[in-house]
Amino acid sequence: MMSEKGVEVPRALASSPSAFIPAKEILKEVSDHDILIESFLSLGHVDHITMVMALHHDYLSCFLKTQHALFELDGPLPRHWRHYIAILAAARHHCSYLVQQHSVGFLEAGGEESWLGSLKPAPTKLRSLQTLNKLLAHRPWLITQKHIQELVCPGAEPRWSLAELIHAVILMAHAHSLCSFVWGCGINPEPDHIGGYTFRPPSPTRLPRSPRSPNSPAHEDSRQELADGVMEVEVLMKRMVELQQQQEEEECTQEEMVTRFERERSEGIPTAVVRGDPPDLVLHLVEDAEFRYEDFAPKGEQAPPTMRAQDYSWEDHGFSLFNRLLPDMGQLLDEKFQVASDLTYHRMAMHEGVDTLTLRKALWNYIHCLYGIRYDDYDYGSVNVLLERSLKLFVKTMACHPEQTTARIYNAFWRHFRHSEKVHANLIVMEARLQAALLYTLRAITHYMR
Repeated sequence: MMSEKGVEVPRALASSPSAFIPAKEILKEVSDHDILIESFLSLGHVDHITMVMALHHDYLSCFLKTQHALFELDGPLPRHWRHYIAILAAARHHCSYLVQQHSVGFLEAGGEESWLGSLKPAPTKLRSLQTLNKLLAHRPWLITQKHIQELVCPGAEPRWSLAELIHAVILMAHAHSLCSFVWGCGINPEPDHIGGYTFRPPSPTRLPRSPRSPNSPAHEDSRQELADGVMEVEVLMKRMVELQQQQEEEECTQEEMVTRFERERSEGIPTAVVRGDPPDLVLHLVEDAEFRYEDFAPKGEQAPPTMRAQDYSWEDHGFSLFNRLLPDMGQLLDEKFQVASDLTYHRMAMHEGVDTLTLRKALWNYIHCLYGIRYDDYDYGSVNVLLERSLKLFVKTMACHPEQTTARIYNAFWRHFRHSEKVHANLIVMEARLQAALLYTLRAITHYMR
């Protein structure tokens, strides 16, 4: 009707929430549509992140509860500040999707539009978070008591209370890890985002290609690829069984465990894909744009001290401190961590009835290893056995500089697994990364409070 009146009508560019996963695959694998209906009724729409996360209903339920508490429920920070902090965090990873999403929330909560065009009009107190923001995003192991002291000690100008600061920290870390999910799942812009729509008419439909002959060379190639993929899965399952048996039969010395951790930590997994400059939408919100992720232990250089999980862990230290400073939030985070790490459907690719615990644990501990966190009771030799190089490349890219994730990196690992299984891997990466960043910050806060 609007077109007939001569009004230009925008047309959505993407046919799927994800550039990596066809829409029909998502709709086919989502088992419970009630949560999508609930999201639609409460928000008026179902965004692309929710659509892809709906492949894992139990996780999505925890995620939505946590996000609602962070941005909507009573807390020490005003609502428009919460969205602005998330915008600054998402800008570190050039994530225009989250910048646009939170810009809407920021304006709806009464935020000043001029803050979105430049950092200068924003309050000094918000801008004082920028050092902590870049460290949390790229090298959280460098966060020390001094960074906390500069923001909260008497005489700091402007001064943050500990409750305000812990709220800001979880907002930043939440946004950073969600950037990993957005890039790692190829989340497309929403239809009303810049880059999500066009006013140009659709191009003419291409003529359908004739089906391939079952005897054609291409058909032979696809059959060979399928056979290779089945073999890859079989080999991985065999390794998982052998690893469990081996761990039951032999016990490594503590020295050998440390050596295996150091070997894994210093392994050079290159992530050479480099994107162009960030879009203008995020560029003017980033300070010190050259500050990026660097390996925890670059070869030939002195590495920072490893964080031993036995000395400072989420279960024994972080959880209680979080709940003390921001009541109930620790419980929500703990539930989300548990669901992401324990989630299983007892299947792997084309096989049912599989115990995937060793694989899930290897993923979680590999990400913590990249962030310099070591578990004394975990054999890091398992990581090399279970995680092929293409999977390590994807995980490291997504956890450390997600803006460099591409469809090629996504498609190269677990080639014959379901998309939902790859999304599950993304959830583990996202939550393990979030927990690692929080542990370093909470440890620094603990040292400050002593």
